[in-house]
Amino acid sequence: QVQLVESGGGLVQAGGSLRLSCAASGRTFSSYAMGWFRQAPGKEREFVAAISWSGASTYQADSVEGRFTISRDNAKNTVYLQMNSLKPEDTAVYYCAADRQMRRLRAQGLADYWGQGTQVTVSS
Repeated sequence: QVQLVESGGGLVQAGGSLRLSCAASGRTFSSYAMGWFRQAPGKEREFVAAISWSGASTYQADSVEGRFTISRDNAKNTVYLQMNSLKPEDTAVYYCAADRQMRRLRAQGLADYWGQGTQVTVSS
């Protein structure tokens, strides 16, 4: 069992930065691929970024490529999402997710575990 708790959301002006954190409980954190998803009002949840269990492989959605960076610290059971050059269209609730299969996160938007989400609001 893995519990995920996101933090770091808030209100920021366009062009600004935020760093989201996702703290995981459990001793098997390093066995899971981790991902970030987001859901804006009236829209479906979408994939943002994912990272392999070792951190050696990372993937980002085209909409955030070059602006967002995912990373992890297995010693701290934490995954991060550094968000730079934020745009109003990045406004959404951001969710952390964990799954043993990267393919399920990236291609299917599925995960064994989800966090409760953290709100990110970018003002123009």
